[in-house]
Amino acid sequence: MPPPDDGCHHNPNEDDENSPTSPLNFLDQNYQELHQNCLAENTLYSDELFPPDNSSIGLFDDESPEVDLSQVVWKRPSELVSDPKLIVDDVSRFDYAQGSVLGNCWFLAAIGALTFEKDIMKQVMPAEQSFTKDYAGIFHFRFWRFGKWIDVVIDDQLPTIDDELLFVCSKTSNEFWPALLEKAYAKVCGSYADLNAGFISEALMDFTGGTHMYYELNTAPADLWKIMECAFMSKTLMGCGSNTVTTPKEIELLHGIVAEHAYTVTGVFEVASDEKPVHLVRLLNPWGEEEWRGDWSDGSPLWDTVCEEVRKICHEVLNNGEFWMSMEDFTTIFESIDICCLCPDFLDASSECHWTSKRYFGRWNAGTTAGGDIIKTETFWTNPQFRVTIDELNEACASGQRPENILVSLMQNHEKRNRNSQNNYDIGFYVFEIPLEMRSQSGRFSLEFFVGREPVAQTDLVWLREVMKFFRLEPGEYLIVPCTENPGEAASFVLSVFSKNETHFEHIQETSE
Repeated sequence: MPPPDDGCHHNPNEDDENSPTSPLNFLDQNYQELHQNCLAENTLYSDELFPPDNSSIGLFDDESPEVDLSQVVWKRPSELVSDPKLIVDDVSRFDYAQGSVLGNCWFLAAIGALTFEKDIMKQVMPAEQSFTKDYAGIFHFRFWRFGKWIDVVIDDQLPTIDDELLFVCSKTSNEFWPALLEKAYAKVCGSYADLNAGFISEALMDFTGGTHMYYELNTAPADLWKIMECAFMSKTLMGCGSNTVTTPKEIELLHGIVAEHAYTVTGVFEVASDEKPVHLVRLLNPWGEEEWRGDWSDGSPLWDTVCEEVRKICHEVLNNGEFWMSMEDFTTIFESIDICCLCPDFLDASSECHWTSKRYFGRWNAGTTAGGDIIKTETFWTNPQFRVTIDELNEACASGQRPENILVSLMQNHEKRNRNSQNNYDIGFYVFEIPLEMRSQSGRFSLEFFVGREPVAQTDLVWLREVMKFFRLEPGEYLIVPCTENPGEAASFVLSVFSKNETHFEHIQETSE
């Protein structure tokens, strides 16, 4: 796998020159300078921009009645235990448990995936930090937010009640990397309360800055298990969400799966059950408990049908939140799966075929470039337009395992810091083929181009931070038009195009004659 800062042969535009190794300073706080100042003055760092008070905890819509925020005391790890450590015996998906106050299973499920990929973990949590050498009460973490890598500084004061951590806690009492990582992400999102409720894809993307693939399981491709197996072998991050249920009968059929809950995909394996192949998926509940009780669960007799060697590798009877289930049960009980990786090279058998990526930071401006969706005939053409040229694939790429050769991602670029105060619009994009006779013209395409013209690819318009589509385009020239649902909806966006081989991608500035 390439090192974290290599990724996907990225071709940045002028606004996108940073990387995990050269991130922007979040809120203009420079970790190195602040750290050195504390050491020189022999003081412990206290962060004025994310202070140890209830403003950093934030406001919960449905605050747990057992929690009295007036009782919260912010304490450093050294005030809680005698020998605090950032990491004890390496990072693990079993290190932590979700706090009782905060509904951020989506974030913690993403952390579970992060622990599998040590290179990405080091990218998010830079090395050379500890509670011993050059300790000054200051730590820093790195996240990818809306197309930019940022370096986030925090102090190590954590909210507690009766000397117990209020939010995520480690199962090892003197290990603090989960709580500090959660605090850094809460700072980025505005407060701890702003982490309440979300989609696992959001955190997976913020950890990797790479490609996001999303599959709804009731319409997933027939070879999805194979895609997941390739993804797991290449150390991508995977998470999923369970179905919504409404009746007691439906809840009973979940056999221990929590409805509308985020899980980490931690394994993909094929076993021979009575000499017949069975595709299994291993999942982790970020609560650290409550497991699947159906076929292939910890106590399932089906494990007696596989050889002892496989049982030794796979089968553990532990109430740690991790369990196996068949692919059939997985696609029935779970709603969707998110796969995030630095680059989708794993989709192809050939090591000679490499995907490239290009990114553009744009904006829908009310009255000029916010034209609404395709049924708003008179204004749709005023949306931003992007021209893409797809070249013939070389032999190595053409012989890949999958036909798709392009992945397009459209992300709303949130301008407010507080995550839960940011309103998403319904967004999507349309892709049109540019006919041969029109490829020589320059500038934007006018209203006439779109009248009666069917898109060759499109997404649904959805109320999400990001929409993406993974599809195939034949060699030729195409027009990508990102939009909100309604004219006049002003917002910033990030449009990313991942493709096999080099792809020509440009924002069209002027209108065609």
